[in-house]
Amino acid sequence: MNVLVVGGAGYIGSHCVRQLAAAGHNPVVVDNLVFGHRAAVASDVPFYSVNLGNEKEMGKILRKEKIEVVMHFAAYAYVGESVTDPLKYYFNNVAATLHLLRCMLGSGVKKFVFSSTCATYGIPDRMPLVETMPQAPINPYGQTKLDVENALKAMAQAYGLSFAAFRYFNAAGAAEDGAIGEHHDPETHLIPLAIDAATGARPPLQVFGTDYPTPDGTCLRDYVHVDDLSRAHIAVFDKLATPGTALFYNLGTGTPTSVLEVIRAVEKVTGKKVPYVTAPRRAGDPPALYADSTKAQTELGWKIKFASIEPIVETAWKWHAAHPKGFAAK
Repeated sequence: MNVLVVGGAGYIGSHCVRQLAAAGHNPVVVDNLVFGHRAAVASDVPFYSVNLGNEKEMGKILRKEKIEVVMHFAAYAYVGESVTDPLKYYFNNVAATLHLLRCMLGSGVKKFVFSSTCATYGIPDRMPLVETMPQAPINPYGQTKLDVENALKAMAQAYGLSFAAFRYFNAAGAAEDGAIGEHHDPETHLIPLAIDAATGARPPLQVFGTDYPTPDGTCLRDYVHVDDLSRAHIAVFDKLATPGTALFYNLGTGTPTSVLEVIRAVEKVTGKKVPYVTAPRRAGDPPALYADSTKAQTELGWKIKFASIEPIVETAWKWHAAHPKGFAAK
């Protein structure tokens, strides 16, 4: 299929572009490079540096490339920033996405795969999370994702749009061959921060909260490999043939890993000590978040290749060791 990947030069999007090509599809990338990296996308993949809300230009791309399905990864995703600058998040994550969807419908493209988040669930009262649990985001980032989910449901009913929304847990790792990986500025993800602390590229890691009701007192999270996420997105294509299809899936391993367990995995894989300091809990951090991904595994035949933290860290370390400055070195 001809697949438009918006945000295709970002972390998850660029990995999905590679997986699409490996599966025999034809990816086309749109990315304004605010956070993405041109070097993360192969030179033979059609690339357009266009803002998502530009309906005129997006319509030209959809028609020129004969796009059949659109994948959406073009969101701002810093939770703290969404609290201090919510307008930025509503304009980009919601308004620009609505422009894209209107453009798609006007161009006759009615298959959409959306990158959502477990942040739509807010602070749940039980684990693991299943798709039918209440959604009550506690920050604007999560709310913008839920707003798009709700818009998609309305458009499926009104216009026959077919979509799948994937609620991610903690995306992690890098391509197995080390060719591309994680490079954010600022970096907020635990594994690259721990690796950089171990190599001396950053100050000691901060561990926020050591008094949670968990086995070692630190937060539990569900780390899912970025290539596993990508494969789920591709596996859903066959489910979108019927107009008006509305699908929601959690994507996680279902195995909770604590902050200290991540640190130990980084130390084992790198052979280096991870210096860290303890800090107070961050507001809004639940003690545990992990998925029940039975629905995705059953309905999509999704298989988790990286089921535990150590092999995920191994791929991240392969990337970071070869690219200590990320894509900036290219």
